Amino acid sequence: MNKNQTKIRTVLFDLDGTLADTAPDMAHALNALLREEGKPELAYETIRPQVSHGATAMVRLGFNVAQDHPEFDRLRKRFLALYADNLCRHTRPFDGIEPLLQTLKKKNINWGIVTNKPAYLTDPLVAGLRLDPAPVCVVSGDTVANRKPHPEPLLHACTTAGSRPEQCLYIGDAERDIQAGKRAGMKTLIALFGYISETESPDRWGADGMIRAPHEILDWLKGNA
Repeated sequence: MNKNQTKIRTVLFDLDGTLADTAPDMAHALNALLREEGKPELAYETIRPQVSHGATAMVRLGFNVAQDHPEFDRLRKRFLALYADNLCRHTRPFDGIEPLLQTLKKKNINWGIVTNKPAYLTDPLVAGLRLDPAPVCVVSGDTVANRKPHPEPLLHACTTAGSRPEQCLYIGDAERDIQAGKRAGMKTLIALFGYISETESPDRWGADGMIRAPHEILDWLKGNA
């Protein structure tokens, strides 16, 4: 290993669109809400690119209303209630995640989750995924005072994982993930298999690399170990 490089000891993942394919259940909740409100359902392909941006983006997409609209808060709360009732119906880890976690374990690299999803949704979802090995840390959107793109959630995660920031790799599918990782002093990778819309330019986000499938994380680690 080059003396100027630092070995990665912890791999941290964003949840939606990076670790788990949550789009089917998020789309189900949005279309259920649209039906309740007498609106036409949206195609899955229309909803998927917005999933990483959370409930606010879902309501904006479905109803074409801004956050200051008088009905926005009611619609957002109802969307979250519908989603909470169907958290793990069709959600699964992305193909390749489970063997990846096993390989990380063999390499004595622990792993964790840093998401902007609130804990009341994150915790049962992660429990439902039954990932092995289990994450050493799960940092939700309300675990600390700030959310991504602020670095605080990532710094909290690496402390919990027992690693320094420069020993951590953070992987996400949104620009705020890369911003947070860089601000925390971590290496960053973009999950191109995640929920990235055609209007976004991930090559301009300044990450240390981009991956098209989870197993490519191992290739990146080999080249940076």
